[in-house]
Amino acid sequence: MQSAVHDAVTRDRDIAELLLAGRRDGAFDALLQRYEGKIYRLCCVMLRNRAQAEDAAQESLVRIWKALERYDGRASLSSWIYAITRNRCLTALERRREMDSLSDDAVATEVAMVAAPDETFSADQSGQLQEVIDLLPERLRRPLLLYYFQQRSTSEVALMLGCPEGTVKTHLSRARTALIEQLRRRGLDDPSMWLEGAR
Repeated sequence: MQSAVHDAVTRDRDIAELLLAGRRDGAFDALLQRYEGKIYRLCCVMLRNRAQAEDAAQESLVRIWKALERYDGRASLSSWIYAITRNRCLTALERRREMDSLSDDAVATEVAMVAAPDETFSADQSGQLQEVIDLLPERLRRPLLLYYFQQRSTSEVALMLGCPEGTVKTHLSRARTALIEQLRRRGLDDPSMWLEGAR
């Protein structure tokens, strides 16, 4: 994970230099171009609801803008951004839990997971795979979606979720084992059915 942090610091050096020069607008524009999509995707993975993810991403960007001049460089810029985003998502999840306790209808309006399935899958296969992924606990589902569906490296997933890379690898291993077991229970563990669309 140390190399990932070093790479992140190197990648964002231009933004840090703009901040040091007092050019907050330019720094934010560069940050927005580099991180807006990543912030939104992290919100999607954590919240599993497009509308709430859009709101959380916007709230995160506003908070980042307001706090940008106080960024002190002790953490990499990406870690700092993801920490703010995670906190916004956790707040949104807490609000959702409060609303769910007040209204049963909130459960019925939960939107399906946002991560786009591979185009080679049929709609039926994608639906079945999504159902199985939805059964995973959050601690396993989030790294799985970021790693496989968003094609992030384990070090990037660790930065985005704020945990050690070893923890990400452990959760990915456990998620794969759980998925295989769920697929086996449903009689969907024949690899050929998942690969035929790629031929």
